Amino acid sequence: MQSGWMLLAVAVTTAVTVLIVLAGFWAAVVKPFLNRKVDDIIEAANRIEPGVKRGVREGVEETLRDLPENTLKESSRQFRRFGSGLFENGLSSFLGETPRSSDKKSDD
Repeated sequence: MQSGWMLLAVAVTTAVTVLIVLAGFWAAVVKPFLNRKVDDIIEAANRIEPGVKRGVREGVEETLRDLPENTLKESSRQFRRFGSGLFENGLSSFLGETPRSSDKKSDD
């Protein structure tokens, strides 16, 4: 019976020792390393964000400046047609098969 208790004591001591070593390694090595990496990523994101915003803004401005006026008018006309069709025929015209007012047959 004495050797059973001795074996249990050795197992518990070993487990506690391993946990203490792992906790120390986590606190001394892994956590500071991860904190530095996270700080680097946040810093990089803060440096990149203004450049991306500026690039997108310049790209949109350039695209709008370079578009011919007819393209804008035609796109607006198509958008208005789609909107009026959606309004006249309801949402089902957008989702699928609906009879259009020109397609309806009268039963006279």
